[in-house]
Amino acid sequence: MQRLPITIAFITCSLLACACAAKDDVASLSWRITATLAHGTDHFTQGLVVHDDVLIESSGLYGRSRLMIKSKRTGEVLRSRALPANWFAEGATVWRGKIVMLTWRERIAQWFDLDLKPLSRMTYGGEGWGITHDGTHLITSDGSATLRFRRAEDFSVIHEREVRDANHALRGLNELEYARGLIYANVWQTDRIAVIDPLTGNVCAWLDLQALKLHFDKPANWNAREHVLNGIAYDAASDRFYVTGKNWPALFELEVEPADCGR
Repeated sequence: MQRLPITIAFITCSLLACACAAKDDVASLSWRITATLAHGTDHFTQGLVVHDDVLIESSGLYGRSRLMIKSKRTGEVLRSRALPANWFAEGATVWRGKIVMLTWRERIAQWFDLDLKPLSRMTYGGEGWGITHDGTHLITSDGSATLRFRRAEDFSVIHEREVRDANHALRGLNELEYARGLIYANVWQTDRIAVIDPLTGNVCAWLDLQALKLHFDKPANWNAREHVLNGIAYDAASDRFYVTGKNWPALFELEVEPADCGR
């Protein structure tokens, strides 16, 4: 193999170092656990949201999907509704006193009242993964790098935003939460949450939660590929986040450092 001249080799390494430094400019937020709550190991978490003094969680899988209301203090299930066996429940959010929940491939957005009574349905194209809102529009993901901003009245798409991390499209966007003026997105099959500027689509910080797995004993049927971090909710009253994963035995309340997105 021909060796590069020393001067060229030095320049090449310097350029690589600069590229690495550019990626490192995106902050990794500090966090700490402030409470640990119970979480059912049969809850395949797809959506999580805080509403007043309760947590609302959707759990997926065909034949096992359900929508639940849980205690924000203990994680105990207060109310549960089984969903049709041919539905794979996905993300959920609360919009103006009503719950809206996506389905994976059924293309159904189902609305419920806060007692989990079914209301109207809407339809959409493609797959449904995560959903949140910014007070003006519903925001949905489908596992790609694209977020869609929708009208709540008919679920129509108003505009789309491609999410980019260091100039690369960030695929795998899953469960979503709008908090502190930013979008927090679980990235499927990772232990990280991307913090996204909704105006640009750029990732301006990361929340790395890999260490959370050190704080619980894994169930006997643990599957590292399936039982991933998923589910993030924000409580504006306490400025705390709630996070868990699919079939995790614990749900965590976190204090999270604010992200600086240059605003």
